[in-house]
Amino acid sequence: MTPTSTPSAAAPALVRPEVLQSLRAEPLTCSIGAELSGVNLADAARDDGLFAEIRALLLEHKVLFLRGQDITRAEHVAFASRFGPLEDHPVVGSDPEHPGLVRIYKDLDSAPEHYENALHTDGTWRENPSMGAVLRCVETPPVGGDTIWINMAEAYRRLPEHIKTQIRGLRARHSIESSFGAVMPEERRHALKAQYPDAEHPVVRTHPETGEEILFVNSFTTHFTNYHTPRNVRFGIDYAPGASNLLTYLLSQASVPEYQVRWRWQPDSFAIWDNRSTQHYAVQDYWPAVRKMERSGIVGDRPF
Repeated sequence: MTPTSTPSAAAPALVRPEVLQSLRAEPLTCSIGAELSGVNLADAARDDGLFAEIRALLLEHKVLFLRGQDITRAEHVAFASRFGPLEDHPVVGSDPEHPGLVRIYKDLDSAPEHYENALHTDGTWRENPSMGAVLRCVETPPVGGDTIWINMAEAYRRLPEHIKTQIRGLRARHSIESSFGAVMPEERRHALKAQYPDAEHPVVRTHPETGEEILFVNSFTTHFTNYHTPRNVRFGIDYAPGASNLLTYLLSQASVPEYQVRWRWQPDSFAIWDNRSTQHYAVQDYWPAVRKMERSGIVGDRPF
């Protein structure tokens, strides 16, 4: 797809050709990520044709980056809402004035938690994990605080064929209790799990729009649920540690640099990512500097 392509006759009436002509997408790696220029997200929140072009570029590149986006929180939320309903977070919560906007502020008073600096796909502990997210940098350290995204469709595509055969049909559990809940008192942790029981997803999911097969395990994944079968298990050691060794191997694929893009933040820079086909990792190398981000997560569908 070409960012400057002429809209078809079926394109929305609000499309402005001069805006589409100024939109550019510069790939940042051979595998994932492109930086957009010549576009304002506030305009895309109001312009059907411009939004459709950005959405198509997102499906192609999996994560899009922009700089110099001096827009309001309301415009941030309005743009993210074009993708679908926004979701709250059961632990972090939302900005009371802008539902669906989560403040991720890290300063000297922040709790010493480490959820972002793990390779993860947002909300896979939900039955319907996030479709994607729109993340804005409000304040960034002078050095550090980058974020890495990983193309998990490419990670699956380049798996050895015998591994693809072995994991076909496998399913796995994903837990909020063992991640966000781990530091909570026992009663509160159990209440969190009662609200969000462990979700079960295919180890290889299919992207509902592109049809790509995607390796769909991450740091929220605890174990396979249907591994212990005669095909896989001859003796107990085939199951434990055999199954956990396989899961560890699959999780390690997100660490391959060839599948990654790394983004250096500036104030008013944005990232838009497809959560269905990616993982990400927020590098926490900047203490005692301050890093402030604001994210709108988009409700997704049930993986298949």
